[in-house]
Amino acid sequence: MSTKFEQTVMYSQLQPWSMAGAPPCMEPVSGPSVPPRVGTSYQQPVTNQLVKPCFAPSGMTTEPLTFPNLVTGFLRNPQHGARAALYTRYTSGEWNNNNLTKYAESNINRNQSERIRNDAVRLMRETDEKTHQGQRDAGRRLGERLTDVTFWRNELNTELEKLISESSAFTELKRKCGKAMLDLEAPLHIAQECLYHREGRAGVEKVHDSVEKALLLEIDNLRNSRQRLQDLHEKITRQANDCRAAQHLLEEDVTHKESTLGIDSVCHQLNNYSRGIAYYGGIEKYDPTVSTQESWAEASSQRVSRSQAERAKLSQLRSDAETTVNAIATSVWDHWSNTNNALDRRAQEMAESKNKIQLHLHKVQQELFDLEKHIFLLQKAIQDKANPLKVAQTRLESRSHREGGELCKDYAQLRLIQEVQDIKDVVNSLHTKLQEAEAQHQSLLKTRSTLELDLRNKVNALFIDREKCMGLRRSFPVNNMIKY
Repeated sequence: MSTKFEQTVMYSQLQPWSMAGAPPCMEPVSGPSVPPRVGTSYQQPVTNQLVKPCFAPSGMTTEPLTFPNLVTGFLRNPQHGARAALYTRYTSGEWNNNNLTKYAESNINRNQSERIRNDAVRLMRETDEKTHQGQRDAGRRLGERLTDVTFWRNELNTELEKLISESSAFTELKRKCGKAMLDLEAPLHIAQECLYHREGRAGVEKVHDSVEKALLLEIDNLRNSRQRLQDLHEKITRQANDCRAAQHLLEEDVTHKESTLGIDSVCHQLNNYSRGIAYYGGIEKYDPTVSTQESWAEASSQRVSRSQAERAKLSQLRSDAETTVNAIATSVWDHWSNTNNALDRRAQEMAESKNKIQLHLHKVQQELFDLEKHIFLLQKAIQDKANPLKVAQTRLESRSHREGGELCKDYAQLRLIQEVQDIKDVVNSLHTKLQEAEAQHQSLLKTRSTLELDLRNKVNALFIDREKCMGLRRSFPVNNMIKY
């Protein structure tokens, strides 16, 4: 058993670079001890002793020949035949692995080529479909654009015909304008006085509420009405110029839309087989547009709206003075009523808000009272923990004077230490809660101050709206002012 083990160990130690235990026939005669496994070809002079007689005559010496580096570089003689067979370049496993690698590489390349071909076919189909879809979408968009342009062209033509047809003589309106202008001064002064009083509000009560909006609208309406009556005789001469300007814009817009219809119709009819199509390099980067779809429609809408406004002005200027003054009186009354209603609603809202503020203020006061009692209890609880802590620490200090082996860390000692730590933790927790309670107390004080200030502001604002503004407006009956 030991002999077989020694042979195994000896065999495992016989490496290609080891000469230990090699038979005499395996020992090198000359040259390096270990020949290279991979290298260039070598040249070896061959004599007739190494050549078969059938290939060379007797006694002939050949020139040096070049052989593949399949064996070592040692002199070829019978002693090295066995050793040369052990040092071939590749093994059978390497040869099989090389074949498998080549097969795998072939499969990978063929699969890659097939995938590329499939991707190319799919890409061609996708690009064709995308191109056709893009052309269809562009044609559809052009058709929609033609519909939009045609719609606005018809609208503009209709409005242009109406504007041209509106031509009649203007009537005299100056007779009733003077008295109506004088009657508008009193409501205007009252509305401005209400705005002035409402500027006395303080804090957040100085809000841009519905009352202020109604007052501003009323003042604006009164000023506009007064300006309309004042400029009525001037508008008679200016209205013709305004109508002509609106007509010019409509005619210009109609002309442009006719030209656009012609161009877009040609573009909509173009296809891949149409004549005249050509490359225009970089044309997609050139952007001569000056508007968007929305602004374009808005511009046409504004021209139509302006024309309608001009026709409305013409219709208004053709009406008699009584109709104009009665319309102004109705407008003044409507705004006056809207402002009064807004004041009533705002007064109710502020009264309700004032009551809620008072309720919250009462709750805050109660909470402050409860919190102060809670703070007192926390302080008392902290003070109550002083004596238990003193007792526990005194016990520990007294037990530290034990002598000898009696200085034992017994269960009583451990419980006293734990008791001191527990009391300290409880005191720290109570201090934390006390700090939180004191911070909340300050926050409640701040809230109470804020609520009190807000309550004063609301009382002041309620007095302004209910007493000053409404009292002033109730004392002037505007419904009996303008009558014809």
